[in-house]
Amino acid sequence: MAKKDVPPRWDRKMQQRLARGEAAALGELYDRFASLVHGLAHRVLGDERAADGITREVFIHVWEHPDSYDPRQGPLRTWVATLTHRLAVQRLRATETAALTREGAGTAEELEHRVRRASVAARADYIVQSMPVPLRSALERAYFQRRDYRQTATDLGITEDEARRRLRLGLQLLSTAHDTAAPDAPPGYGGAV
Repeated sequence: MAKKDVPPRWDRKMQQRLARGEAAALGELYDRFASLVHGLAHRVLGDERAADGITREVFIHVWEHPDSYDPRQGPLRTWVATLTHRLAVQRLRATETAALTREGAGTAEELEHRVRRASVAARADYIVQSMPVPLRSALERAYFQRRDYRQTATDLGITEDEARRRLRLGLQLLSTAHDTAAPDAPPGYGGAV
């Protein structure tokens, strides 16, 4: 395995600790990723209680199946996000299908469109949360504060060329939110969960 392919040490150690059944490891993992998990689940489901349920399911799965994480496939953070995404999309499909059956309102195509839209939104959130702070700061100024690249450069104390570069790169990363092959495609983890 090449040096760049070696997973971060914390990820490998965490997986080993979870595999040994260390409850403290689960607590540490929860502290580190609970807000990410809950946020992604809430973004897909649009419901606080459902997001709480998915959060519990994710950490139960991690506790019961720590060996399902393959460090060679990517960071632990991405694996946890992928697991969250998959479970949330499954829950959304089940909930919406039940409503469709019960109420007879809507079509299967509309259901898939809602799932796809929620999936892309969750993926975009994950991408933004995962990008380096300089890129995220530039995008936040441009989007939320309606700043152009010149104003962003001034705000951040960087050159205009650097501001344009950060905005372009940030937008390129964000544009990959739509690059999913299927509505339940993971937000970036190469392995199956």
